[in-house]
Amino acid sequence: MAAAAGGAARGRGATSFQRKAAAGSRLATVAGTRPSVRHGQLLLSSGLPSLDCVLGGGIAVGTLLLIEEDKYGLYSSLLFKYFLAEGVVCGHDLFVASAKEHPDSILKELPAPLLDEQRNELGEEATAVKSEDFQDSMKIAWRYQNLPKMEASPTTSTKFGHYYDISKTMSPELFQPIKWHSFYLPEELCLQPTVKTCNMNSAYGRLLLSIQRIISQEGFDGSDPQKKQKNILRIGIQSLGSLLWGDDICCSDTPEDIHSLTKFLYVLRGLLRKSLSACIITIPAHLIENKAIMERVTNLSDTIVGLESFIGSERETNPLYKDYHGLVHVRQIPQLNSLICDVSDTKDLAFRLKRKLFTIECFAALNISVGVGRKHYPISAWLAVTGVHTTLKNSVWVCTQVCLSCLLKLKLRKINYTID
Repeated sequence: MAAAAGGAARGRGATSFQRKAAAGSRLATVAGTRPSVRHGQLLLSSGLPSLDCVLGGGIAVGTLLLIEEDKYGLYSSLLFKYFLAEGVVCGHDLFVASAKEHPDSILKELPAPLLDEQRNELGEEATAVKSEDFQDSMKIAWRYQNLPKMEASPTTSTKFGHYYDISKTMSPELFQPIKWHSFYLPEELCLQPTVKTCNMNSAYGRLLLSIQRIISQEGFDGSDPQKKQKNILRIGIQSLGSLLWGDDICCSDTPEDIHSLTKFLYVLRGLLRKSLSACIITIPAHLIENKAIMERVTNLSDTIVGLESFIGSERETNPLYKDYHGLVHVRQIPQLNSLICDVSDTKDLAFRLKRKLFTIECFAALNISVGVGRKHYPISAWLAVTGVHTTLKNSVWVCTQVCLSCLLKLKLRKINYTID
């Protein structure tokens, strides 16, 4: 009877097999983190699931994420707040540094997390909008049909990474169990005398000392083990390198302290590597005139994401970009425990700011595919054969002319093209 019952239980799908836990699985006990399936590094969410997908699963602990600000700093500040809001929801410690806006004001403006009911409603709303856009849009070119889906809308609940409503601010009750530290440069300048170490300006020196003190005193570096469960320190530095930080790299091609910013990043990366922490820095890269400085900053950063806003540009009124507010440029992904970096297959990325959500999506740029019979080929191949040299970015009229030129030169009876 017992054997028969056991056989019946196994027939219903029960099994005695148990997968042995990996040696590094103990890292997953840290709240709000998960180990990477590719390189085993501990990851935390940026607060934007679509950005996590682009970065290969999230931000690795001990690394630096550099955000190149858009021209007016509107959208880079949203990514900055998403990073901090995710830390509040996950119970991580926060360190917020700014020379422009007081950290208290930044924390008060963090977006509110979406509840399960709100997440489902927004998911249905996003699905409805997508269906309407699909009905009104033209047929997608063949090379965009199999693009991977980005996690743009909150259709399902997930433990890693949360969604936030930018139309509402976070409730003060959520901050009560959170331990956070602030660094506001105008206040720091009044409290202590001028500090300058290793050819570094006073602001950067003070900031490094504050970060080092918190990492050491709170036990994030392992020197003084944390009494409670292990936790993560999220460091956010706003508009580093701007004139408000006492650095003149944004207003001069030959700044006085040309190595001040790079030395700061060099020391900061050393602190991050040996601690349970992750850092996000926004920098006005479009204002840095000396390109050599920006190259050094790139080499001293782990992950670099640039935001290009359409505000004030020709693309703002271009119908091809009507559904988006800017482009996302993933300039650098770290190579962690591997020879290649873990990067998304999608290169064409754009962002849009909806009523409640900020999302990063695959951008289906203007493209033409030429079909002969049942086979489809990219228009670039036909241009190479026919010798037609023209740009495909101006208008649909130019694209139509290109297709007609292909038709006349190739003398094909059955040729069709689709424009997206």
